Order: sequence, then C-alpha cells, then structure tokens
Amino acid sequence: MKYIIILGDGMSDEPIAELDNKTPLQAAKTPYMDMLASNGRNGLLNTVPDGFSPGSEIANLSVLGYDIPSVYEGRGVLEAASMGVDILPGEVAMRCNLVCLEGELLKNHSAGHISTDEATELIRFLEKGLGGGQFSFHPGVSYRHLLKIKGGSKNIVCTPPHDIPQKPFLTHLIKPGDSEADATAEALNKLIHASWELLSDHPINRKRIAEGKDPANSIWPWSPGYRPKMEKLTDMFPIKTGAVISAVDLIRGIGVYAGLEVVMVEGATGLYDTNYEGKAEAALKALKEKDFVYLHIEASDEAGHEGDVPLKVRTIEYLDSRIVKTIYEEIKNWEEPVTIAILPDHPTPCAIRTHTRDAVPFIIWHRDIQPDKVQTYDEFAAKEGGYGLLYADQFIKIVFNIKF
Repeated sequence: MKYIIILGDGMSDEPIAELDNKTPLQAAKTPYMDMLASNGRNGLLNTVPDGFSPGSEIANLSVLGYDIPSVYEGRGVLEAASMGVDILPGEVAMRCNLVCLEGELLKNHSAGHISTDEATELIRFLEKGLGGGQFSFHPGVSYRHLLKIKGGSKNIVCTPPHDIPQKPFLTHLIKPGDSEADATAEALNKLIHASWELLSDHPINRKRIAEGKDPANSIWPWSPGYRPKMEKLTDMFPIKTGAVISAVDLIRGIGVYAGLEVVMVEGATGLYDTNYEGKAEAALKALKEKDFVYLHIEASDEAGHEGDVPLKVRTIEYLDSRIVKTIYEEIKNWEEPVTIAILPDHPTPCAIRTHTRDAVPFIIWHRDIQPDKVQTYDEFAAKEGGYGLLYADQFIKIVFNIKF
C-alpha cells in the first residue's frame, strides 16, 4: 500500500449568508471529493491540543501524528530547516512577516501578498541595515521570512499578524513572558520600530504605492523557538520513504525534520495562482518512487485570511478539479493500491479572517475500504462519518492502518 495525504490548508469554514448559509466546502462544486467521501470513510479530526493556538505549525504536526507538547518549538525553527538555516544552541528562530501597517491598524499580514523577488530585496536590505550582532534576517517566500536571534529568550508573548487584520497593532507588540525575556522583548520591539524608518522610503515600496499596492512597511516577528527534537516518520510508522510538496517554508521544514524528501515545484506560490497541475504531477511522480506523500495546498487559507468568499470557493474547486481529480484518475488503476486522505489542517473562516480550533472534516479512501453513509465532503456531512471524532495521532494511524 502507498499513501497520500492531500491537505487543503484552511479549507473548512462556517456557514456564510452570501452562500445561502452554506460553508465554502458545501457551496463549492467538488465532484471528486464528494465521490471519494461517498466511496470512502469520513470523520472529524481535532488537530489542536488544549493549551495551543490553532496555527498551521500545530495543526500540520498534529495531522502527521506528532505529540505537540513534546516537539513544538515554534514556527520559525521549522521554516529555518526548509531554508537550510541551522539553529545553534542558544539561538532563537522566529517567523518574520513583512506586513502592511496603515495608521494605527495592521492592514494585512502579507504586505498585499508581496512577490518573493520584492520581498527578498527588502529582507536583504534589512539585513544590511539592522542585521549583524544579535539579529540576522533570512529571506523566504513572499511575505514569510526568518529572523534569528543569538542569545535570546523564547519566553516572549507574540501575536500572529494574521490574527489581527484591520485591528490596532500597538497593543500586540512583543511582551516578555517572564523577567528573563525582558531584554529580548525590548530589543525586538526596537527592531520593529527601526524597520519602519528603513522600509518606508524604500524604492520597492514607493513603486508598490504608485501601483496601488500595499507597501511592506514593517516587520512582524512571531512564533519563537529553539531547535526541536522530532522523530522521523519512518521511525514512527510503517513507511520506508516519503516526500513533502508545498510552497510554504513551514510545511517543508516540518518535512525536513520528519525525514521526508522536499520536492520543489516551479510556479508553486501558496496562492490561488499556484501551479496546481505541477504539484499534482510531482505528487504522482513521488508516489511512484516512495511510500508516502504529503501534498499541501495553501490557497484556501490565504483566501480565508483575506475574507474573500468567492475566492475561497474557487480555491476549493481548483483543489478538486486540478489536484484530486488528476491524482485519483491516475492511481485508481495502479496495481499497487493507494490510500488517499483529504483534509484541512484547521478552519480559516472568512468572517473572522483567522484560524479557529474547530475539528476539521476528513476523508480516507482506498479501493477496498468499507464505505460509510456519508455522500458529500463538508463539515456537516463528516459529523455522520464512520470514524466519528478523532484526536491527536488517531487519524494518521487509521491512514496507515494501525490499530489504537
């Protein structure tokens, strides 16, 4: 048996008035996911343990079966692994967004989905102006970057910028979690303030403003941590090889620590314009060579953060027609059977434009599975699924046919 998990980041949602009180999953035309739901087994998965916020790092680690309290060290260190940036003892890594501030508000968490080329130039500019000594900046993809701190404390209180769109930001600057973190919090807030002056008049931002685009006029560091200790999936489950495919450094970094081969796909953006066909082809190629593939699609999450209901519906339909259809039609006739699992990591409701901790709907299908009574794939149909409500590593164990 081979296995593929297709994860539509942030796909699940809540009923929306403009969709006749349907969720985007219910409103979207998804014939292939509905077919797999009706021919497979379904359920709900709680991906966020008590005491943790519903971030993608938590939820994806949970989907893969990791014990969050034992392994979680923040988003930054995971993204550092994807970038090839080593985190040494005594160093803290943090996700560092480029964001757009407008007056007293954090307008958006993505600087208007700034391009990677523009963002890379800005991060390198910040490294020249503010790096060296305690801090170093490392460019990533689009608005997602890395800040490394020598000798800092991870015991600081940070707000994810996607949690406060169109809200006042000053009260959400970094705070110490204990007295030993006072210096780290103070230094980081000074760094944020210093970035305003450097970025405000940069030619890239002047050009973006002239074109009617949001400028990247501030950094926003968050999710601090030290280097994590994670087992490889091949040591935890009955697979020998695996691959991860994602446009997002966070997911690729999880893959690195999980012992999965990172497969890069040209044109993978993490947005609605990502190279769906290229990712599906890469997944099929990897599945022919390996036991397990983790295929991550970011677009629905970004649509949720933007509060863009039509776009979110469209991204779900793209996932169905350009990913799920392609993969299913290819593998259904393979001699070696393949298990397909489909789910989000967390909801990203358009109404509130941030993540919630509600359980997410999932499908597990292979050609010999005994179907349950569910006929469509959505948040409400999954409540009637044969698996019921699962927690922690129960989902991945079912995928790999491990009893618990």
